[in-house]
Amino acid sequence: MTRWSIIAVMLAGTAAVAFGGVATVPVRLIWNSSASVPLGLYTITPVERLTLSDLVAVRAPEPIERFMVARGSIAAGVPLLKHVRALPGQTVCRADSIITVDGAQMGAAFARDRHGRELWNWQGCRKLAEGEVFLMNAASDSFDSRYFGSLPLRSVIGRAIPLWTDEDGDGRFRWRASVH
Repeated sequence: MTRWSIIAVMLAGTAAVAFGGVATVPVRLIWNSSASVPLGLYTITPVERLTLSDLVAVRAPEPIERFMVARGSIAAGVPLLKHVRALPGQTVCRADSIITVDGAQMGAAFARDRHGRELWNWQGCRKLAEGEVFLMNAASDSFDSRYFGSLPLRSVIGRAIPLWTDEDGDGRFRWRASVH
């Protein structure tokens, strides 16, 4: 080994030790192919406190994931992207097909999916407890809390931030579009 090779290795080692703690957060990327939020690439960032309308990546609890995989909606292990619509202390209701949060209508649920298959149907009102979150997208055919109810907060992986998405569904992808 030459003197310059030894110096280069020593400098690289020193830099690795000095700057090793700077880049400890792994980049988490998700490609969304579901039309319930804009198609495209999202980065997932840690979230300490959720707020209403946050777009989050969620690991579906096993019964929900099994249901979606059996219908061909998602592959096993693929996170869902959903908007936060209610947090602990808020009251969510489903009366027939109408979904409300604290009395404000948020949308409706279908009895069947586009293939004519029955969808889950919960009815009634309940106040979300600590550790629960109600997730619902604006897309009327999104499979979300309007069908499966609230989820445990621990299901949330992180906040989803659009990197390169097709916001208008026209095939024109935009860099860092706003979350709506």
